[in-house]
Amino acid sequence: MSISDLYPTGLHERNIGHFAAIVRLALRDNKIDDNEAILLNRLARRLNITKNEFKAILSNPARYPISCAVNFDDRLERLFDLTKMLFIDRKLTVDKASIMNRIAIGLGFPVEKAKVVVKAAIQFFIREPEMDDFKREIRNVC
Repeated sequence: MSISDLYPTGLHERNIGHFAAIVRLALRDNKIDDNEAILLNRLARRLNITKNEFKAILSNPARYPISCAVNFDDRLERLFDLTKMLFIDRKLTVDKASIMNRIAIGLGFPVEKAKVVVKAAIQFFIREPEMDDFKREIRNVC
């Protein structure tokens, strides 16, 4: 076991917090459906979440603090992941739009631009986007 295995990095802790936030969104209806499970597994691999961490986060996602994105690209990636989970069913509701506004502000987007960012993100997700296209779209509104 290396020293890096004993002491988690700030990046890994931020990834855990981000993953826990996504799990919270998936559990809004108190269950994780098949599409959500597929997305969570994919994100866990991308974020280097171990199987033990995955299980612990699923059992109590509120235990993990949400961490701020360090730079604009990280902010866009987090917004992408959270928007994807929220709109995995492709249904737009006032409740989801309200959650998205809070997410955008929480990620550090300016309050005066949050609604514009959310509107662009939602419209984009209706079309089944890719990450690079999403970043380009949100950059255009900021």
